[in-house]
Amino acid sequence: MRDIKDIKLAVLIDADNIPYSHIKEMLDEIAKLGVPTIKRIYGDWTKTTVSGWKSALLEHAITPIQQYGYTIGKNATDSAMIIDAMDILHDNKVDGFCLVSSDSDFTRLATRLRESGKLVIGIGEKKTPKPFIVACDKFIYIEIISNIEPPKPSFSDSSFSSKGYNRFDKTDSRLIRLIKSSIEDLADDNGWAFLAEVGALIIKKKPDFDPRNYGFNKLTPLIKSLSKHFIVDEREVEKTHIKHIYVKIKEVAKPPIYRNQNKQNS
Repeated sequence: MRDIKDIKLAVLIDADNIPYSHIKEMLDEIAKLGVPTIKRIYGDWTKTTVSGWKSALLEHAITPIQQYGYTIGKNATDSAMIIDAMDILHDNKVDGFCLVSSDSDFTRLATRLRESGKLVIGIGEKKTPKPFIVACDKFIYIEIISNIEPPKPSFSDSSFSSKGYNRFDKTDSRLIRLIKSSIEDLADDNGWAFLAEVGALIIKKKPDFDPRNYGFNKLTPLIKSLSKHFIVDEREVEKTHIKHIYVKIKEVAKPPIYRNQNKQNS
């Protein structure tokens, strides 16, 4: 199986719908997922709205693609980016695509690329419409990978926010159900499931799942924080210092059943 570090990625950025302020963090995140062999950004560079990108392009070796807006109210950038993506697909020189945009217009493109067997990673803001998110194999929020350190989340404090904005999602019942169903799908006869496989399955079910969305860097501490629902077992591999982590759904103790003491003897 090919190492994830050897996966060649085409990074296509929609300058009209993505802020330039966190480009370094975005590229660092992409580097964890593969090798960005193609880096292009699309926009009308005659407009002042994308002028902030210009200094970042030289620093990070991103190729700007000029696309004039021929019609007022129409986004010509989308068409240019889609055409380029299809050309790259047919050249078959990359293993996957990273579509950096918060625009749902790329939903069909993401679907088409996946139909051709390519890995599709999406990066965008939390305002990104759901259809584009679920069309990707994995979707990462810019707010999570930015270098701004938020306050440490407190799940016991319902008022946790930063100036009225909750950067972290709450560990609610939907997340619990998602994790439980994934464990049940993979569990052995004793109810244990390998945590790495559980994480991979969760992303298949919910492409925008990321422990960082809930204030945790990794899946293990997230699961451990939900000790009311799950049991974690760290098993050291014999003759190595490697630990394999397994997880199991905690059984809920059933309340005792009391018989009616007032029942009359027949």
